[in-house]
Amino acid sequence: MSSVLHLVGAQALLLIRSAQSARREGLSRKEVLKQAAELGAGSGPLIVAGMSFFGAVLVTIAWAQGRKYLGTINMMGPPYFELLIREFAPLLVSFLMASRAAASTSAELGSMTVNEQVEALELSAADPLVELVAPRVLASMFTAPLLTALGLVASAATAALTVTFVYNADGGAFIDPRYVDFGDVLCALTKAVLNGAFIPLAASLRGLRASGGAGAVGEAVTMGVVEACMGCLIIDFVVAVVFLILGV
Repeated sequence: MSSVLHLVGAQALLLIRSAQSARREGLSRKEVLKQAAELGAGSGPLIVAGMSFFGAVLVTIAWAQGRKYLGTINMMGPPYFELLIREFAPLLVSFLMASRAAASTSAELGSMTVNEQVEALELSAADPLVELVAPRVLASMFTAPLLTALGLVASAATAALTVTFVYNADGGAFIDPRYVDFGDVLCALTKAVLNGAFIPLAASLRGLRASGGAGAVGEAVTMGVVEACMGCLIIDFVVAVVFLILGV
């Protein structure tokens, strides 16, 4: 429990410090757009591929359960589609983002720290939090919901195609949005934004704390990805509980 609190507390402190520094010195819009483009271009194909396979797996499970208990997949489609929007899409997309973006950020910042480039920034009166951390956090916060929507579309499309061409059923019935409401969309959006902010924070913290040689960079990458994924799980749980209490 203490390690979880330390993980969340460290990221929260880094977020506060980065926000204060960015407000004081201002952010480079060009750098934010650059990071958003790199995140979208780098993570987009991975998310489309991963979520496409997941859509096929999800509908296969739904087909097996529907055939066992109801005799048809049509009744299983709408609740599974709601679950895909509310839970699976934001969480799995965050994992896929973390597997690439967190590794890249930890490696880049870890190398800069080990090679004393971060100290050189500080000596030149530049704030590493403004130059290296804040643009990544802001770009990831805005990009994560878009990537989540992209992953949702990819998984829903492959699910419908799998139902239609593999199980000879009505693919449109699986993506029936009858149970989806504003609360489901708001819950997914909240998770995507919070996870998007947390992933670069976890990766940046590990990268900036790296010390030693190449082994330290490798350890920073490993821990950056692990802590980013764990943080996304914690955020998913907390948001789900809050929305459940609020009845949304």
